[in-house]
Amino acid sequence: MNLKNKKVLVTGAGGFIGSHLAEKLVEIGVNVKAFVRYNSNNNWGWLEKSKYTNEIEVYKGDIRDYDSIRDAMKGVEVVFHLAALIGIPYSYISPLAYIKTNIEGTYNVLQAARDLETSRILITSTSEVYGTAKYVPIDEKHPFQGQSPYSASKIGADRLAESFYRSFNMPITIVRPFNTYGPRQSARAVIPTIITQLLTGKEEIKLGALTPTRDFNYVKDTINGFIEIAKSDKTIGEEINIATQKEISIGQLAEELIRQINPNAKIVCDEKRLRPEKSEVNRLLGSNEKIKKLTNWKPQYTLEQGLTETIEFIKQNLDRYKVDIYNI
Repeated sequence: MNLKNKKVLVTGAGGFIGSHLAEKLVEIGVNVKAFVRYNSNNNWGWLEKSKYTNEIEVYKGDIRDYDSIRDAMKGVEVVFHLAALIGIPYSYISPLAYIKTNIEGTYNVLQAARDLETSRILITSTSEVYGTAKYVPIDEKHPFQGQSPYSASKIGADRLAESFYRSFNMPITIVRPFNTYGPRQSARAVIPTIITQLLTGKEEIKLGALTPTRDFNYVKDTINGFIEIAKSDKTIGEEINIATQKEISIGQLAEELIRQINPNAKIVCDEKRLRPEKSEVNRLLGSNEKIKKLTNWKPQYTLEQGLTETIEFIKQNLDRYKVDIYNI
């Protein structure tokens, strides 16, 4: 599929990955509609100050409301569904919010697409659905493990999407990025958490578990993965990882950031940041063989390059982060 001049909807477009994706789509000539959550301040999230604001049609609604999403999807040919609740710690506090947003919200997109005969639907998953690796690299055949209410809600959404593909022959792909990081990511994620503490001169960097490993995707690689998957007809009906196939422990990551920003800082364990023992995902290392086989995608950024760009962004936007509290 050639996306140029297509009418495309991005749900969650005011968020971290969604805003980058919406802007990249504009750059390649796509007619973009951005679905952002309705709020009384009419705030469009990261699209507020985007250089492409005048080239993006902003639709304000709620992914949990079927009428809202169906109205937004009228006349749209392709949907990138990214709207979700994603913070794992908050999912321990309010599991029902994740069910309503992640499962019911995905149902609303799927049912509207079925009703409107949308040409292409991409549903965003997460590597958290795999839980702690039973083998590495984790390919798309790896079993699912609901190790947090968040991951369970995303497993439910993925399986619902699969059922719509199998039951109604809909043109659906499940896109599964491993840990995405970069400019605009919120302080609830580990990389901004470390960087913001270091940039404000803290000598003790508070973190949770240091031994778990993650496969970190720079956000520009993640959105290029979405676009390449959308362009290929071979990806319909598939679940596809976006991964670097490289891993680093949280402790090693923190030490690298300390080296770059403030070599005098030390890591301390903050118990309130630890996940429940059976909920911690100890190892994530993704296979990218499938995405390379079905598309032209390959990662363009090293971790070092991505971290450098992320540090520079946070330096310039430090006032947006609440460094003195634990963001869940």
